[in-house]
Amino acid sequence: MRAIQFSDYGSSEVLKLVEVGVPEPGAGQVRVAVRVAGVNPLDWKLRSGVMTELSLPRRPGMELAGVVDAVGASASFEVGDEVFGWAETGSYAEYALASLVARKPAELSWRDAAALPVAGATALRVLRQLELREGEVLLLHGASGAVGRFATQLAVDLGATVIGTAGEQRFEDLRSLGATPVAYGAGLVERVREITSRVDAVFDAAGQNVLPESVKLRGTTDRVITIADPRASELGVTFSSGGSGERSSELLDEIVERVVAGKLSVRHARAYPLSEAAAAQDDSETGHSGGKITLDVV
Repeated sequence: MRAIQFSDYGSSEVLKLVEVGVPEPGAGQVRVAVRVAGVNPLDWKLRSGVMTELSLPRRPGMELAGVVDAVGASASFEVGDEVFGWAETGSYAEYALASLVARKPAELSWRDAAALPVAGATALRVLRQLELREGEVLLLHGASGAVGRFATQLAVDLGATVIGTAGEQRFEDLRSLGATPVAYGAGLVERVREITSRVDAVFDAAGQNVLPESVKLRGTTDRVITIADPRASELGVTFSSGGSGERSSELLDEIVERVVAGKLSVRHARAYPLSEAAAAQDDSETGHSGGKITLDVV
């Protein structure tokens, strides 16, 4: 099968399109013929070597959407099922193994399905950690990004007021989701205070050195969470990293139900062919894609 793989850390140039063997599913696993793979910032961070030491060579990619073509013992799916979820052997490939997947509704596109596991689950997880309630004010940094857009929609649906930082070119999109947009950068505290006298919770999905201002606006480090600023502990702020222990097929089902019901929409940036995975990661690394980046595998 064709797959993207890297044997050394470095720039996107280390990503190579190779021919490798098709993996066989173990107990509880399914093998998925991948239609679309999601591209995430963690993909290029792992490739660059800044995150953690990996066993090399490695195939990148956490998100997949495709068709089950083989099942291991005790797996809860059948050959031919259309699914989406988290890949265990790297989704930048024609076939990948997975244990945590959910059935893809017919009305959900392959691209939308591949965009949901990481960003959707992260947004839902952090809002629950913040214990956001109806009538509260949420300051959301990076509101126009993949995670931020999901969090905006979930918070608005909950009945919260969302103040979302973003570039001005994304303001209209945020307004359409029910948020009040505000420009990031110098003077942020003053701009937010012109809109509201209180901030009940802060969700930092951007990691652009916004925690000091966030704590000032909140008045405390309580109910301030970041998923993007590794210096959180220096300021006494909670860093939420998620991890496999917080993934579940039930969470995927809950997210997709909201999409099908029209409560969540996905904004896509660009789709690249598998052979252009390096360009897709470079695009992601700019931080200005404006939506979800995906790879068309088939």
